[in-house]
Amino acid sequence: MRTEVRPPLGRNYDVDGLRLWAHKSGGGTPAVVFLPGAGAVGMDYLRLQEGAAGLATSVIYDRAGTGWSERVDLPRTSTQATDELRAMLGVMDVPGPYVLVGHSLGGLYARHYAQRFPSEVSGLVMLDPAHEDYQAYMPKELVERWEAWDADDAFPDELPDEVVQFYRGLFGAELRDWPEETREPLVDGHVSESWLRVGFDEAKNVEELYDEVRGAGPLPDVPLIVLSSSEVDPFKQAVSQGIPEEALRQEIEGKNRLYTAFAQTVPRGEMRPVEGAGHVTITYRGTGAVLQAIRDVLGNS
Repeated sequence: MRTEVRPPLGRNYDVDGLRLWAHKSGGGTPAVVFLPGAGAVGMDYLRLQEGAAGLATSVIYDRAGTGWSERVDLPRTSTQATDELRAMLGVMDVPGPYVLVGHSLGGLYARHYAQRFPSEVSGLVMLDPAHEDYQAYMPKELVERWEAWDADDAFPDELPDEVVQFYRGLFGAELRDWPEETREPLVDGHVSESWLRVGFDEAKNVEELYDEVRGAGPLPDVPLIVLSSSEVDPFKQAVSQGIPEEALRQEIEGKNRLYTAFAQTVPRGEMRPVEGAGHVTITYRGTGAVLQAIRDVLGNS
């Protein structure tokens, strides 16, 4: 079953028997491909895609089971997600090598793609990427809360209207400057029960995803820029009720240390903090920093 909210742009591609939504713009190589985080969809990166399209071919898409793509059982393996992306780019006639721009869970998939298909990747830009060592850099209080948290318990069978309206307000505020024809379908999708549930379901097997990445070998020697958000945004605040502000600040400090260490694992790696943006809002408020990182990676590829 697919959401009734219709996409205002892009089209469906038949990829190994599944309908995947994607949108391609711009021209030139290497192509820039955006990999959404869990709970995000390709169109969340539309402003970034529009900026990147002035530099090279630029692609946004929804993984199977998410957004406007065909529904499948979730969660899936990283091998499935990266195989699917590779096949989709072939169907779209977008040749490699690629600059992969991965956000959160999408950052983990981008990394795994580069490990599995090193000759097909010319650079990496990661926005607050998921990482298997994340908890090792975090304060004990946060780790204990995360370990006690159960996504199944957190997501009720039916969402109260006040929760829907709360998230509608958050997304509406972030997208207030977007054209109505793209803003309204995107906000409607984000507050639909199916999209909200997918955000939980897709990341349920994150420990297994980490195991896949651990066993996939080193990253290729390509430019890597890791962007680390520096703020606690409204979305983070909404899911952090009862957590002291100091602990949330310590999370950001620990994240910066982790991403610095991660960037140092490759010869051309760099970590850059992004001021004024949080984990979710880095795609909306951090546009300038993200596009600059893409320019720099394209220039060094």
